[in-house]
Amino acid sequence: MAERQHRVGGAVVAGVLVCWPVSGCAGGEAGADGRGGDPVAALHAAAGRLVEAGSSKTRTSMEMATGGTRVTIRGEGVYDYRRQVGQLKVMLPQDPAGQSEHRPITELLAPGALFMKNRGAGVPADKWVRVDTATLSDGNLVTGGATDPFAAAELLRGARTATYVGTTDVAGIAVRHYRGTADLALAARDSSGANKASLGAAAKGFATAHVPFDAYLDDDGRIRKIRHRFSFVNGQQQGTVAVASTTLLFDFGVAVDVRLPDGEDIYAGKIAEG
Repeated sequence: MAERQHRVGGAVVAGVLVCWPVSGCAGGEAGADGRGGDPVAALHAAAGRLVEAGSSKTRTSMEMATGGTRVTIRGEGVYDYRRQVGQLKVMLPQDPAGQSEHRPITELLAPGALFMKNRGAGVPADKWVRVDTATLSDGNLVTGGATDPFAAAELLRGARTATYVGTTDVAGIAVRHYRGTADLALAARDSSGANKASLGAAAKGFATAHVPFDAYLDDDGRIRKIRHRFSFVNGQQQGTVAVASTTLLFDFGVAVDVRLPDGEDIYAGKIAEG
């Protein structure tokens, strides 16, 4: 039986229908961090620090809420920042009636592409669905139900303003907390490889090209946690949808073995609409 395709603002979100308006948050002004450095410069350098680290494990969550109802999509996996590939297992929320749970979706992240298995919607269980992320109006910052960790980091290259909030800890690691706003167009300009096209698509597709964020960097300048708030227009309800996406990074240097599917394993048929 074909699984329903659900949408956030017209974008497929890992097979679940969600249209949740949420208010965004504003960023701060630029200033010195607790070590006398420039917060914006530290944020611009964060993606490069991840490439130096090589890889990490990751946990993700994507929160959507409306009318007092909240839905969260969670994921976990690994990412190789040098190859810009990763693998996530994405756990979908219950059906609106709360009667059954969806099977986890396996996602492979690659430059310019998102591959999904257990996609449902008429796709055979042993086949992958391939999506060109540059064709998505959100650049795959939202569509897969998880933000690509390296795209999340490169979005900080578009930071215009930021404030140093103070020190805290994330999972027992001491970090410096920054808050600010990133410009998607600037991030696309300064990003590497396929993220130029993906973030460029998001800059055109979102309701605003300015993305509020909270970023937490360790003593090596690596991102340990980052939270973005995305906003775009939902054409069906003619309203603005906002999504909060949180990415946690840990266990840097972990072995990552991501193998992209062969052509014969990619589904070429039509995905059922419901």
